Amino acid sequence: MQINRHLVALAIAGLFGTTGCTLSKMIKMAKDQELTVKPSPLELHGDSVKWELSAKLPLKMLKKNKMYSVASTYKYSDQKVALPELVLKQVDYPKANVEQPLASRKYGFLYTGETMSPGDLVITGIAANMNNVQKKTPEMTIARGIITTSRLVQDVYSPIYAPHGYNNSEELAPTNVNFFFEQGSSKLRVTETKGGRGSFLTKFISRKNPTKTVVITGYHSPEGKEVRNVKLSEERAKAIEKFYKESMKQYKYAKKADSIQFVTRSVVENWKVFKDSLAVYPGLSQEQKDEVKNLIDNSTDNFVVTEEKLSKLACYPEIFTGLYPKLRTANTEILDIMPKKSDATISLLAKGITEGREQPTALNDRELGYAATMTPLLNEREAIYRAATKKNDSWETHNNLGAVLLEQAKKLSGKDRKDMADKAIIQLEIAKNKEPNATVSANLATAYLMKGDLANAAVAVANGTQLQPNEAARRTLNTVGGILLIKQGKYTGAVNNLSAGVEDAVVSFDRGLAYLLNRDFDKAVTNFEESVTANPNYAPSYYGLAIAAARRKQDKPFIDNLKKAIAIDDNLRARALGDMEFYEYFGSEAFRNAIK
Repeated sequence: MQINRHLVALAIAGLFGTTGCTLSKMIKMAKDQELTVKPSPLELHGDSVKWELSAKLPLKMLKKNKMYSVASTYKYSDQKVALPELVLKQVDYPKANVEQPLASRKYGFLYTGETMSPGDLVITGIAANMNNVQKKTPEMTIARGIITTSRLVQDVYSPIYAPHGYNNSEELAPTNVNFFFEQGSSKLRVTETKGGRGSFLTKFISRKNPTKTVVITGYHSPEGKEVRNVKLSEERAKAIEKFYKESMKQYKYAKKADSIQFVTRSVVENWKVFKDSLAVYPGLSQEQKDEVKNLIDNSTDNFVVTEEKLSKLACYPEIFTGLYPKLRTANTEILDIMPKKSDATISLLAKGITEGREQPTALNDRELGYAATMTPLLNEREAIYRAATKKNDSWETHNNLGAVLLEQAKKLSGKDRKDMADKAIIQLEIAKNKEPNATVSANLATAYLMKGDLANAAVAVANGTQLQPNEAARRTLNTVGGILLIKQGKYTGAVNNLSAGVEDAVVSFDRGLAYLLNRDFDKAVTNFEESVTANPNYAPSYYGLAIAAARRKQDKPFIDNLKKAIAIDDNLRARALGDMEFYEYFGSEAFRNAIK
């Protein structure tokens, strides 16, 4: 059958004419569509800008075999990011004549830098049939962008030094000598004063060591004669004190006796020393020892009666002849002042070692480590720690060298900071290879944070957390971990970490920022105020308070805190001018005055 092409052409033209009229009506009705963007303005969290677009169309707008799309584009500078369309097809909304069609879609794009803000999220409505014949609405701005408050997070660098182990305060070194007495006697026998113990003590006194205290404790054995002489222990202690002072006179040490504190003590009717000696005495079996111990522990009688019961045991003769003589004693503990170099001498010797004028042996390892802590000059401290690594190739010395390099990196910026952090990492990796521990991991986390290497910083935090960190390491690991979580857009975790982090103004600010980004404005304000209390000249805290006030539409606190922030740090003026947090205030006179 031959087809009349003219009639077909007319039919097609009629169809398009009908379609075009229908699409035009849809576009006309689109002016009443309800478009919602959440959040608006757009916000940066982590490395991405994400939002949700909802479209609610008027009743009867969607026609049979038609669809309506919302095409979104983010425009900034001279660039744009095209985004997928939100499509509403009539076939999906069979009740479109009595129920408004509603659709939503989540969107996002990677944030590539500051040039992306400010920008505009624009949309175009597109009505189309199944053959893709289209009619479009004019392009319109539906949201502004981008709020970059998450980028206000402040890095915190808290290098940790391993302890040097040196104590520069006065220390006492104990020397102990025991003298023994005959049963029931407090007389110091010649065999004791002239024998090994007496000779040791007199030689010790002859050296005239600086002595702080002499503590003499007299004891007695439990047998019957002695328990009735409660003064025996005290008299034995006094006998040793007398011998000690006479020996001091012999060596012309007596004038210094007044500077020595003599303390005499007596242990009377006390079973502890006896039981301690019993436990290690080889002359009794364990069964016999248990029998003696049980009798003493379970006795409700006084010392004298208990000792009488003890004397009736079969093993008592061995106790009397073998154990009791060891208890008829007086213990002399001499506390000498340990000789130490002065701080000035240690500093001079350390400088000499670093300059090659002194041998490394001029100071021991602890003294050299202590010397590093006494200089405020980081280059001098670095030189001392380098000398320490050569003298003692331990994890502590390499960690401390890495820590002082991090201290120096804190004072630099840009490439110089990263280069110095790399030098620190070399030392810290050496320390880690010698002994993996949380202190080194915390310093590595700080170093990688300085470099902007967030992945390796996170690895270091995870490793350190597994290595039983001490208090300082734990706080640093939590601080770096919290900062990383803010940068990832994980604000609840960040708050938890930072709450157990380093205690200073910057950490309080970061914690407040995490609360702010999590829309907990009351706690955000509390933490920003804590930061201000810790450091009244810390500008970011006032800026944070200004943002919190702006979000809650509290005009006066917003303006007051913004003024304070700019007065402290003029760089915040330029940020405030384009900060989309303050978009609703851009046209106000108060805002213009605040940023003048």
